[in-house]
Amino acid sequence: MDDSDLKHILTTVREFVREQVVPRELEIEDTDEIPAEIREQSAEMGLFGWAIPEEFGGLGFNAYQDAMLAFELGYTTPSFRSLFGTNNGIAGQVLVNYGTDQQKQEWLPKIASGEAIASFALTEPDAGSDPSGLTTKAVKDGDDYIINGSKRFITNAAMSDVLMVFARTNPDATGTKGISVFLVPTESQGVTVGPKDKKMGQAGAWTSEIFFDDVRVPSKYLVGGQEEVGFKAAMASLNKGRLHIAAMCVGQATRILDDSVEHAKVAKQGGTPIGEFQLVQALLAESYAELSAAREMVLAAARRWDEGADRKLGPSSCKLFASEMLGRVADRGVQVFGGMGYMRETSIERFYRHARLFRIYEGTSEIQKLVIARQLLKGAHKDVHSA
Repeated sequence: MDDSDLKHILTTVREFVREQVVPRELEIEDTDEIPAEIREQSAEMGLFGWAIPEEFGGLGFNAYQDAMLAFELGYTTPSFRSLFGTNNGIAGQVLVNYGTDQQKQEWLPKIASGEAIASFALTEPDAGSDPSGLTTKAVKDGDDYIINGSKRFITNAAMSDVLMVFARTNPDATGTKGISVFLVPTESQGVTVGPKDKKMGQAGAWTSEIFFDDVRVPSKYLVGGQEEVGFKAAMASLNKGRLHIAAMCVGQATRILDDSVEHAKVAKQGGTPIGEFQLVQALLAESYAELSAAREMVLAAARRWDEGADRKLGPSSCKLFASEMLGRVADRGVQVFGGMGYMRETSIERFYRHARLFRIYEGTSEIQKLVIARQLLKGAHKDVHSA
């Protein structure tokens, strides 16, 4: 894809987000659902498959293009991006990177078109940011596997058609060993999706528990055709996902800053626009500086990803900095809005609640610090800075 094609796509998405999605944010908040027509238009635009290879009907975006798109998608409620985020990200990338030819041919075209929704079923009650505590089991039974266990906080589970289920196939293995991943159609007998979770923010992005009771899965749905590729597949998907989430944080912070600046221009105290007060100006200036730093950081890391130069240190550093940055920008936004920033009808109040989750999912800030430190101790930073 050349620069002109990318520019056209980004312009189209920007217009769609700001003209069609932003005006309906309160409706999405109240109904906890993305309107059907927005979903249909998103599918027509190719948003369910921007990161899926072109040979399977996707747009084949690289990491840099993905980040540029995420800046635009992040400008509105994050539940909009969540609608198709798992297809392109953590779920879809498991198949893109590790699926057999048969698995790719069967599922990726449907995932790219939006005909099928894929979910990434890794997290469990005792296995979140650290999957080594995973207890869901898959036991070989003839040409099939029998899966038992449960998952929680699974995005899009309630609307999913296929699940990427991580389960331990080696009962004697511990930690990150012995974990495999399976393609499990959600309609399979023994699969039960729980009710939608009631969350602090991000209304319209559905998460649920999933229960597996003697779910029989044919061996052809063992991703990669072999056992124990699960942990590697999960980490590869999460690493790229962290870069995307960092870019989403930039988009969210951009929206918050834009709304804060506009409010500072029109809101008055004592007849004077609050934007003329230096302490308010300081809040805006700090947010812009941090936002700009995060944006450039994400783009630089995306380029290194595409070059194959760094696929661990950069993504974790970006996810840590950008998600923490977003929290600070959101907090300043509420401060600029004052009492109105605490009211449900304002965008700032919603984005303040949305922001809190970015420091948790796809690896908490604490996990990112561990990843970064381990990479530093291996000398990875020297390779990055010498490039």
